[in-house]
Amino acid sequence: MKTRLLIIGCGDVGLRVVKLLAGRWRVLALTSNPGRAAALRAAGAVPLLGNLDEPATLARLAGLADLVLHLAPPPRDGERDARTRHLLAALARRPPTALVYASTTGVYGDCAGAFIDETRALRPATDRARRRVDAEACLRVFGRRHGTRVSLLRIPGIYARDREGGHPRERLARGTPVLRREDDVFTNHIHADDLARACVLALLRGRPRRAVNVCDDSELLMGDYFDLAADLAGLPRPERISRAEAAERMSPMQLSFWSESRRLSNQRLKRELRLRLRYPTPREGL
Repeated sequence: MKTRLLIIGCGDVGLRVVKLLAGRWRVLALTSNPGRAAALRAAGAVPLLGNLDEPATLARLAGLADLVLHLAPPPRDGERDARTRHLLAALARRPPTALVYASTTGVYGDCAGAFIDETRALRPATDRARRRVDAEACLRVFGRRHGTRVSLLRIPGIYARDREGGHPRERLARGTPVLRREDDVFTNHIHADDLARACVLALLRGRPRRAVNVCDDSELLMGDYFDLAADLAGLPRPERISRAEAAERMSPMQLSFWSESRRLSNQRLKRELRLRLRYPTPREGL
């Protein structure tokens, strides 16, 4: 009998997981959009209609699959992730064997460029990251209470040439500036294909209630990342500006990505999940 996997939030990364597992596992995918059903079916997944904002639509999920991959984003507002709470309430009726959650490295907050691992205290600086911390806490409790092997994947910037918005070329073409070196921040990356492989390995090998940084081997300043992408794409390198100029020219959302600096250890990813990166740095991935 084939392993049954339920994917919650089957977007770009979820579809890459479906492709990896084609013919080997039976994959079901929850979607709130009936218009996506045909695309999910064509990719090899069985579409299920349900909405994480409407708990009554999730009752059928209990016991459908041995493994659950939770890739859905939290709500856009507040500090709590009601969507994850609704999902866990539905799954609790017949808990899965393993559940993998796609979190974010934003849960660490600003680390002033320090090199950190998963033992770093969580200090989320935005509501967006606080919702992820809330989800992680709910998932840990669920795993302890129901015996489900819960794995938390903390993910930085996802990129890929064939991912919508996954290549810096559009940003470079718009001429968006970057910070000058003395004001710059360290950024972290993972190729979408490597992330999909990490998701599958976590379903198989993840340790109970364990967090894992899913990032590549690079240690790049943000401006250097965009310089590299520009060189590889044959585009002009972006203008360098001061942080004071950025405050005048960038939106609050853009500025938020320049407010945190950290370098991440990926030793758990390699040692525990035993992932061998196909794209160890953005130079290979782009």
